[in-house]
Amino acid sequence: MAVSLRSRWVFLPLVLALGAVSLYFLRLSIAHEAQPHPEDVHAPEPPKGPFYKDIADRKIAPPLPEYFPLAAKANSRSDLPPVPSWNQPPKEHVPEKTRLYIGFTRFWPLLQQAVVSYIAAGWPPEDIYVVENTGTMDANKRGLLTIQNPFYLDYHRLTSLLGVNVITTPSLQTFAQLQNLYLSEAINNNLTYYFWSHMDVAVHSHEDREPFQSLYMHAVDVVRETQEPDYLVDDEGNKQEWGIQFFAYDWLSLVNVKTFSDLGGWDTMVGYYGTDCDMYSRLSMNNVAQPVQDAGMVYDVTTSLEDLEVLFRRRPKSTEAESRDTGDRKARSYNSTIPSPNKAYLESTEEDERGGEGFKKLAATLEQIQQDKRDDKYRNSWQLRQNGGEGEPYYYDPDGFEKALQMTIEVGTKINEEKWGHKGCDIKAAGLKEGDQWRVDHDHTFD
Repeated sequence: MAVSLRSRWVFLPLVLALGAVSLYFLRLSIAHEAQPHPEDVHAPEPPKGPFYKDIADRKIAPPLPEYFPLAAKANSRSDLPPVPSWNQPPKEHVPEKTRLYIGFTRFWPLLQQAVVSYIAAGWPPEDIYVVENTGTMDANKRGLLTIQNPFYLDYHRLTSLLGVNVITTPSLQTFAQLQNLYLSEAINNNLTYYFWSHMDVAVHSHEDREPFQSLYMHAVDVVRETQEPDYLVDDEGNKQEWGIQFFAYDWLSLVNVKTFSDLGGWDTMVGYYGTDCDMYSRLSMNNVAQPVQDAGMVYDVTTSLEDLEVLFRRRPKSTEAESRDTGDRKARSYNSTIPSPNKAYLESTEEDERGGEGFKKLAATLEQIQQDKRDDKYRNSWQLRQNGGEGEPYYYDPDGFEKALQMTIEVGTKINEEKWGHKGCDIKAAGLKEGDQWRVDHDHTFD
């Protein structure tokens, strides 16, 4: 059939439209093929780690001075000054058991000061148990750590010269775990009570009080008081149990093994700050008494006395001899030129006057050290004064240790807050009681 010219022109627009569409899809296909496959696209690689902190400004603290030069030069206990006559414990040990635990983790000078001050205040050395909680196994016993290592302690001086005992924990313990270790030791040794003390304290007897009694014998009297049948018995014959006797809060305290055991001991989930609030609140919730006692002066300190010899309260015999300055807390160095600790030294000195000027200077110095600690924004800054020991057994980076410790403290505090649904130490005052643990929602302190 013949097609007219006019009919041909009718198909022309259709042909052009089809061509345009075909051309569009052809170009689209070509463009797509020109694009690289996603798997073929390589993003810029991130810089490869590790990325080290800038520690160029970190400086190793200078070696600690010797705070007890007489002990540094001593060969035996007889080379050290005697306990003041007024503080001497009875020649025959009292019938009561007076075991005293002192925990240690860091900063040897404060531990040494605490131990020496207790001995000078009349506490029998054989009753003092230093609990070495450093995480360094037997490194200190073998003398493998240097004095700039935060975990250093002088094992030989403690045991051979001062005559105290050392118990080494198998691994680093938190404060709460350490408290339960004391409790466990007491149970295993059939003790019905025990004393414990912080290591960052210094103590002395009330030399200026009459009738005089040493700090140690005051503590013994407290033990005897608690053993009386009528202790804490009211007019109706009801007897109240006691849990802890506070001497300057728990810087020094006496613990009743039975009551602490009955309450399950310390909550080790709350490792540090807040665990005391938890323990003492639970005692109160269960109507367990927590009496406050006074055995002597107990100072919360942040540094050591210049020379621990002053705790033994001696003075030069000659009035022309240079007196020792108990008011100056700048420590002597290891190169101290003090007399050798031998018979000649003892012959050149004499016992000071009880409660005299020497005592007043000592008390004023310790009071100032305590005030310095109160004024310090970070009251435990003494824990950061040693940062050496790299390359020694069980070395732990000091800055890393402090950071990890603070993180652990923070977690424990939050656990205690969740446990009681309350922020703060006033747990019982907030209306909480035994059995509310982990069963209450947050109160207003979380707002």
